[in-house]
Amino acid sequence: MDIQSLENTTFAAIVEKIQKVRKRDELLKSIQGILKHNFESIENEHLIECQKIRNIIEGIPGELIGNTREMREVSKLVRQIAPTSATVLIRGKAGTGKEYVARSIHEFSDRKESPFIALNCDALTEGANSFESELFGFERGAFTGATNRHIGKAEQANGGTLFLDEVADLPLPAQIKLLQFIQEQRFKRLGSNIEQRCNVRLIASTGKNLEAMMQQGAFREDLYYRLNIFQISLPELVQRKTDILLLADHFIEKMNYKYGKKILRLSSPAIDMLMSYHWPGNVRELENCIEHACLATTDVCINAYDLPPTLQTDVTSGTSVLPEGNSPLATLMDSYEREILSEALRRHDGNMSAAGRDLSVSPRMMLYKIRRLGIAASN
Repeated sequence: MDIQSLENTTFAAIVEKIQKVRKRDELLKSIQGILKHNFESIENEHLIECQKIRNIIEGIPGELIGNTREMREVSKLVRQIAPTSATVLIRGKAGTGKEYVARSIHEFSDRKESPFIALNCDALTEGANSFESELFGFERGAFTGATNRHIGKAEQANGGTLFLDEVADLPLPAQIKLLQFIQEQRFKRLGSNIEQRCNVRLIASTGKNLEAMMQQGAFREDLYYRLNIFQISLPELVQRKTDILLLADHFIEKMNYKYGKKILRLSSPAIDMLMSYHWPGNVRELENCIEHACLATTDVCINAYDLPPTLQTDVTSGTSVLPEGNSPLATLMDSYEREILSEALRRHDGNMSAAGRDLSVSPRMMLYKIRRLGIAASN
């Protein structure tokens, strides 16, 4: 607006123009505020999703997976004991998820921002890897081979949680040292005279019968009562079979993130095989099995033939895809073909033409193969 036009403009018109400019600025600020809020919301959601993915891949526990009565009881006990500082003894067979439950207790406790440190007692040997040097640490020159100072697990876990896995495997001298540490919450590094205080929440686990070991003199009774303040017992996987598919879906999601896969589901024969298997390795074996299948499959579906050979050849549990004993190639091929056709028919609710189109097989050839392989009409 030049001087001449300003002179010819009324005061009211000038005020109106100023108000329009002011409203435009306010509108721009409002738009900028909305955009900033939306971008921050999207960024926060992105960070939350990234953390979820990181937790799944790294195995950081959230809620315990399982709808069976046994697992609901375990979840209740975890939430009940987590806010306290009480020592917990977790009992269960190998692979049932004892460390996962211990981490869940830590995550639901007031110590979740502090370290969770695990010490595997059944992997310890004499020397530098002995229980005392691993738990308390050692100074340089404390023994042959101690070339540098080593910070022990107790010191690393200070303020947090110390998890002693398979505590029943400790020899009696180590049990005495552990008992003293639990009673006093003090320790000295090997080769040092300086006593240090330590504030840790202790969680121990075992798959062995501690009561029988006490009777045999292999486990100290006083240590047993120190550790067994609050007990959580984990069921074997065969005792919670209805959780198998929930766990399998969780592990598929984890492997999708880990390996960049896009697997959506398990085939019906694969489900039957998982449900029929006896799972001697429990949840750990199931996770290993799903990881193998995710790497083996080239489909968006895990088929029975993608599962590990241990499941495919386990005749005793009725999960065998392969015929028992040494079989000719033609018989093995028929076994795989039967499974592929059965799955295609299930996928299309028994519609033979649709299943054939899916497999690029004519209806006439489909009918021939179904009859030759003895596939039940219910499929």
